[in-house]
Amino acid sequence: MNITKTSIEGLLVIEPKIWNDSRGYFYESYSQKVMSEMGVNAPFVQDNQSLSQKGTLRGLHAQAAPFEQGKLVRVLQGSVLDVAVDIRKKSDTYGQHFAIELSAENHKQLWIPPGFLHGFLTLENNTIFTYKVTNYYDKNSEIGVIYNDPKLNINWDTQDVLISDKDLILPSFEEFKSPF
Repeated sequence: MNITKTSIEGLLVIEPKIWNDSRGYFYESYSQKVMSEMGVNAPFVQDNQSLSQKGTLRGLHAQAAPFEQGKLVRVLQGSVLDVAVDIRKKSDTYGQHFAIELSAENHKQLWIPPGFLHGFLTLENNTIFTYKVTNYYDKNSEIGVIYNDPKLNINWDTQDVLISDKDLILPSFEEFKSPF
């Protein structure tokens, strides 16, 4: 497993070693030992999965304390543009984002610790996205920012998205009060 630090402290790109042969492939998708060696000692309590059509945008979301979540995300089928936004007020990279393409083909994963908004745009039909989380979902702890906020300047590379009504009414980054 190859783990790479990103330009934003705490975000890690994980690339598993793939063993291919005539039957297909095999890889270790998670190792507590390897993650611990990189400083991630996160007890995962829940796995989530979504199926989305091309152009679906989910986000930008997080959960406030005491239900803040770390997330280990990956794609089982299809591909996404995955985005994490630093909302840790004392961070040098507060308000900055990191974007990466995750796909069933490249097998890359992203570790997103608590203190980040998260969202993704599906690039193919029938994309299956999965994530392990370090805390349980709590509706009253939901926080977020509108996906197309100009201050965040995220290049989603599309104007036409399928998005929930709930995500369309999220506040701007300027209006957002980070609890981190």
